[in-house]
Amino acid sequence: MFDSREYEFSDITLILGGRDVTGVRGIKYTVKQEKELVYGKGKEPLKIQSGNKSYEGELTLLQSELEALIAVSPDKSILSLQLDAVVAYGNPSQGDVMITDVLQGIQFTEETKESKTGDKFLEIRLPFIFLRKKAQYS
Repeated sequence: MFDSREYEFSDITLILGGRDVTGVRGIKYTVKQEKELVYGKGKEPLKIQSGNKSYEGELTLLQSELEALIAVSPDKSILSLQLDAVVAYGNPSQGDVMITDVLQGIQFTEETKESKTGDKFLEIRLPFIFLRKKAQYS
């Protein structure tokens, strides 16, 4: 019988700019590639051609983590930072295969702070773009 454990959010480790980010609340990232059908004789496509790739994502973290990023920025703005991120999925003590994605050259595209009455903490969403993703399995 084959049985496997699903990865949980608590199994994710985020290293951003060489620092373990403990106040991470969420991360998503997407790799896209332009694709187009190529037509010739007849009504059916003959091939699919590929174009440029694009890389984007969003980091959700606590206000204190945003302030830590701002503190290391030369001009005290996250918009001028360029960082690499290591996102590791899995828990080896549970027998998981470790999956590691390296997001190279992250730059944040927005800095928004928002708070509402009743909030117990500030959660910040930071959209970003990056240059490429490298995946490793161990």
